[in-house]
Amino acid sequence: MFVSTNALIAWEAEFGHGLLVAQTSNGVIAIVAMVVGLVVGAGALLIVNLLRGRELKAKADSILAQAKTTADNLVRTAEVDAKEAALRQKQHLEQEANKLREQVRKKESTLERREESLQQAADDMRKQEKMVEANQRRLSEKIAEATRRSEEVKRLVQDQTQKLLATSGLSREEASERLLKNIEQELEQDIGNRILKHERRVHEICEQKSQEIILTAMQRYASAHTADSTTSTVDIPNDEMKGRIIGREGRNIRAFEKATGVDVIIDDTPGVVIVSGFDPVRREVARQSLDKLIADGRIHPSRIEELVAETEKELEKFIRRKGQEAAEEVNIAGLHERVIYMLGRLHFRTSFSQNVLRHSVEVAFLSGMMAEMIGLNPDTARRAGLLHDIGKAADHELEGGHPKIGADLLKRHGENEIVVHAALGHHDQLTTDFPYTLLVATSDACSASRPGARRESLERYIKRMEELESIARGFEGVEQAFAIQAGRELRVIVSARETDDAKAAKV
Repeated sequence: MFVSTNALIAWEAEFGHGLLVAQTSNGVIAIVAMVVGLVVGAGALLIVNLLRGRELKAKADSILAQAKTTADNLVRTAEVDAKEAALRQKQHLEQEANKLREQVRKKESTLERREESLQQAADDMRKQEKMVEANQRRLSEKIAEATRRSEEVKRLVQDQTQKLLATSGLSREEASERLLKNIEQELEQDIGNRILKHERRVHEICEQKSQEIILTAMQRYASAHTADSTTSTVDIPNDEMKGRIIGREGRNIRAFEKATGVDVIIDDTPGVVIVSGFDPVRREVARQSLDKLIADGRIHPSRIEELVAETEKELEKFIRRKGQEAAEEVNIAGLHERVIYMLGRLHFRTSFSQNVLRHSVEVAFLSGMMAEMIGLNPDTARRAGLLHDIGKAADHELEGGHPKIGADLLKRHGENEIVVHAALGHHDQLTTDFPYTLLVATSDACSASRPGARRESLERYIKRMEELESIARGFEGVEQAFAIQAGRELRVIVSARETDDAKAAKV
C-alpha cells in the first residue's frame, strides 16, 4: 500500500506537468477566444455601423431630395409671384400711362381751344385796325373838306364885307356883326341837320352791329331744352304697397314725411304714389328713398331714417359732381367748393320749366362768344354768365331776391368784382357800370327767349314767326315766305314773272 517516494515524485511530477500543460492550454484558448470575440465584436460593430451609415445616408438622401423638391417649389412659387407682381405693376403703369395720356389729351384740347380763341381775337384785332385806318382816312378827307369850306367861307365873308361896305355905307364893325349873324343862322341850321343825320346813322350802325353779334352767338351755340316736371311720382308694384307705406296707424308715412320734409300723397290712382314738396332737392331725396324702400321691402321707421340719410349723402355727392361738370363744360377753374355745390343745386331748380343749371351754362357760352366779338375777355364773361343765377340755389333759405343772394355768396367766396356785379345787376336795366353785366343780361334774355326754353314764350314765339312771314309776303313779287331756325333765317320764294334778278336782290 505504500508507494515509493520516487514513484510518487514521478507521478506528481508527471501529473503536475500535465496540469501545467492543461492550464497553459486553457489560457491560450481564453486569449484566442477573447481575441476572436474582440474581432467578431469589432466586425459586428463595423457591420452595425456600416448598416447604420447606409440608413443615415438613405435618410440624408431622402431629406436632400425633399429639400430640393421644396426648394424647387419655392423657386417656382417665387417665380409665379414675381411674374404676377410684374404683371400687376405693368397693368398699374399702363393705367397711369392711360391717365396721363388722357390728361395730355384734355390739355391739348384746351390749348387748341385757346389757340382758336387767340386766332379769332387776332383776326378781330386786324379787322378793327382796318376799320380804324378807314375811319382815319374818312376823317382826313372830312378835315380837308372842312378846311376847303372854311377857306370858301372866308372868301365869301370877304366878298360880302366888301359889298356891304360899298353899298350900305355901314362901318366895318356893323357890317361884320350883321354878316356874322347871317352866317351863324345858316351854319346853325346846317350843323343841326348834319348832327341829326350822323346820330341816326350811328344809331343804325350800332343797332345793326349789336343784332349781328347777338345772332351770330345764338347761331354758334345751339342748346337742347326739355321742360322739367316739378311733380315727382313713384311707381309701386301693387296697391298693397300703399298700405305698407302708410304703416300701422300711419306711423311709416309720418316717419317718412318727418325725415324728408315733404308730403306723400296716396290717392286712388293705381300703381303711383306722389311726392310733393317746395324744395326740389328734398323732393328728389324723398323720391329716391321711397324707391329704395319699395325695392328693399323693409318699411319701418328706423329703416326709413337709415335710407333717407344714405340717400342724402349720395345726392350731395351727385350735386357736387353736377356742379363740377358744369364748370368743366364751360372751361372755368378755381371755383370755391361751396360755389360748386350751390351750382350743382341748380340742377334741381327750374324757372318757368327751364332747368336753371342748363340755362346758366347756355348764358356762359353766349356771353363768351359775344365777348370775343366785341373785344372783351371771354373767360371772364363765361365765368360771370355761369354764376349769374347762383342765388336761385338758396333763395328760399335767405332773405332777398336771387341777384342779391348770389352776389353776397360770390363775394364771400372770393369772386372778383366783375362776376359779383354781373350776378347783382343782370336784371337791373339802370346798372351800366360794367360791360360784362350788360353782356350777361343780354345772354340771359337770349337764353330765356329761345323757342322751347320756357313754356310761357311758346305762344309769343309762334306769333313772331307768323309776323315775320307776313312781313316778307308784303314785298312786291313775293309769293311765299317761311321762317325757319327759330326766326334766324327767312326763306322767300319770289315770282319769276314779276321779279328780275335786281328786284330779287333788293328783296
